[in-house]
Amino acid sequence: MRVRLDYDRGGLEVELPDRHVVKRLGCRSPDPLPDGEAAIVERIERPTGTAALAELARGRHNACLVVCDVTRPVPNHVVLPPLLSTLERSGIPRREILILIATGLHRPNLGDELREMLGPFVAENYRIENHCGQALSEHTRLADSPRGLPVWIDTRYIQADLKITTGLIEPHFMAGFSGGRKLICPGLAAMETIRPWHSPDFLEHPNARTGCVQDNPVHEENTAIARLAGCDFIVNVVIGRDRQILKVVAGDMEEAFAEGVRFVRGVVTDTVPEPVDVVVTSSAGYPLDTTFYQSVKGMVAALPIVKPGGTIVLAAGMTQGIGSDDFQRLFDENRTPEAFMQRILHTDYFVQDQWQLEEMAKVLRHAKVKVVTGGLRPETLRRLFVEPADSVEQAVADAVAEYGSETTIAVMPEGPYVMASVA
Repeated sequence: MRVRLDYDRGGLEVELPDRHVVKRLGCRSPDPLPDGEAAIVERIERPTGTAALAELARGRHNACLVVCDVTRPVPNHVVLPPLLSTLERSGIPRREILILIATGLHRPNLGDELREMLGPFVAENYRIENHCGQALSEHTRLADSPRGLPVWIDTRYIQADLKITTGLIEPHFMAGFSGGRKLICPGLAAMETIRPWHSPDFLEHPNARTGCVQDNPVHEENTAIARLAGCDFIVNVVIGRDRQILKVVAGDMEEAFAEGVRFVRGVVTDTVPEPVDVVVTSSAGYPLDTTFYQSVKGMVAALPIVKPGGTIVLAAGMTQGIGSDDFQRLFDENRTPEAFMQRILHTDYFVQDQWQLEEMAKVLRHAKVKVVTGGLRPETLRRLFVEPADSVEQAVADAVAEYGSETTIAVMPEGPYVMASVA
C-alpha cells in the first residue's frame, strides 16, 4: 500500500505492507465552499446568536481583531478582508483597528511570517502586534476563574471597544477542540494564568482529551475565562486536507463554536474495530510539524487506537528543531518520563511548556514512539525519549519483526486532524 503522509510542505510517500494494514483512517472529504470569501461575508451578515458584525461595530471607536499565530494554518487571506472592510464601512478608522496575534506563550511572528500568515495586503496596511504572555505588565487582572485561577488577559484586548476573534476549529488534544475560547485563553493570557490552567490538576483529568468538551475542565475553564474577558464576535473556519474552507461559523463565541464543533465531529471522526499493534501517523505537515514540541500532537492522536506495548511511527518535518529553550530544558533536567511525572505531581517543579511533555508522557506510558524526520539528528531524538528511524518503512519492518506475522497496522496520514477511536 502506497500512502502519502502529511509531512513538512511537500508530503512523504511511504510503502506499507498490504497484508498488515487493517485501515487507513482519515477525514471525510466534503466539497469545499465554492467561494470562501462570500461565505465569510454571508456569515458576518447573518451570524449565530448575535447581531450582524456591521451592527455591532456601529458607534464603536476602535477594534481588536485576534488571529492565530503561525503554527495554525488559518486562511487569513480569505477571512480577514471581509472583516476589516466591514469594520471600516461601519465607521471604525483603519488606524483604530489592531490585529493582535494570539501567541499564548509561543514566540512572536514577524517579517515575512506576517505576509504568509495574513496575506500581503493586510500585513502591509494594518497595525499588527504580538501578544507576549511572559510580560505580566502588558496584561489586566480580572476576577478569578471558577476554579480559582488568577485571570490575566492582554490589556490591549481588554481595553478594546470591539473584541473579535478568528481561528480554526479542529480536534485538540487537551481542550477537545481548538477555536472559539482558545484564542483568548491561552492565546491572550499571561503565564500566571496559563501555568495553572495547564497544570496536572487539569491535564490529568480523564476528560482532558481530544474531542471531549463534556466535563472537560480544560474546556470549561478557558470558556469561563473567555467570558470574563469578553468577546463580541467570532469567525471560525473548518478546513479540509488541501486547506480549503469547508465550513464557516460566526457570531456568539459559544453558540457559533458549538455549531462548528458539531460539523467537525462529522468530518474528522474515524474508527478501527480493535486496537492495533502499529499506528503510522504524522503531525499534519507544515506548519503543525515544524518543531518536536508541536509534533507531540501527532503522537497523542494515535494513542486511542494503539495496543498497550504497541508502536507509534511518527513522520514529521521538525525543520525548526525541538522547540523553546524551556521545552528543551525539560529533557536535560529529567532522565526519564517517569521521573518527570513524579516531579510535577509531587513537587512544586515547574518549567514553561512542561504540559507538552506531560501529554507525551501519557503516550510513552502506553506505547513506544519511533520518529522519522529530517529535522533532528538521531542522537537528539534519543535524548527526547523516542527512537529514531531512518524511514517509515524500516520502522514498520522492525515492528513487524517484533510483533510477528499477525501484526496489525493502522495509518493516519493527517495525524491530529483525525479523531481516531476504537468502534
